[in-house]
Amino acid sequence: MNIFVHEFKMIFRSVIIWSLSIGLAIFFFLSIYPSIGADVDLINEMMQSFPEEFLIAFGMADMDWSSILGFYGFVFAFIQICLAIQASNYGFSLVSVEERDLTADFLLAKPVSRLKIMSNKLFAAVTGLTITNAVVWISSFVFLRVFSDGVPYETKPLLLLMLSNGVLQLLFFSVGMAISLLMKRVRSVTPLSMGLAFGLYLLNAFGGMIGEDTLEILSPYNHFEPNFILKHAAYDLPVAWISVAAIVIAIAGSYVLYARRNIRSAV
Repeated sequence: MNIFVHEFKMIFRSVIIWSLSIGLAIFFFLSIYPSIGADVDLINEMMQSFPEEFLIAFGMADMDWSSILGFYGFVFAFIQICLAIQASNYGFSLVSVEERDLTADFLLAKPVSRLKIMSNKLFAAVTGLTITNAVVWISSFVFLRVFSDGVPYETKPLLLLMLSNGVLQLLFFSVGMAISLLMKRVRSVTPLSMGLAFGLYLLNAFGGMIGEDTLEILSPYNHFEPNFILKHAAYDLPVAWISVAAIVIAIAGSYVLYARRNIRSAV
């Protein structure tokens, strides 16, 4: 059996569940905007009663509640966390699943190199992430149009926001993959993927609350901060490049680690 097909079949059900869940979440959040948009002054007054540190931590500082695109920036922060958990999950399980289930013989017995095995596994996972990303694109554009009540909004900031998804997914996927290969054995993927996704989010939130830029720079959520992108219609390139560099280093390092790894098998 083709390795790519085998790997993609293993995650296909997960891809469908994640895609539908995120699509429904986008629908749910945007469906409540018409009622929120009708009470913008009341919402702004309520927001002013919260401490600034709290608003920064949850991405609500300088948020434009008067436009559906501004509200979507708030929703997008939760979408980022979902995409990060999914990508981390696939990264941590890419190699560890065979070691955990002692089925590595199935792949290693094939007359193919570890480089080809790794590449096929990686492409299968990235294909799954791309499908989920496509659903996010379609759901966002469709439901923004449906619930905007005909009020126009700028498409450039939205496009930049959508394009940042792919980088965020690749970052969490590649970092999860690299960490799993540095570990002797991954017993359970879920705690690790949840810990990576939420840990970096909390790092960003904590950095924003105490005004520590160093902590924020370490978190990819800050590299593609929704409110910044929507406000400036551009990326914060100095920190965005950090994510790109981390992806390249993590993927290259993963290939090296996998080539040298002593993989456990049933024998």
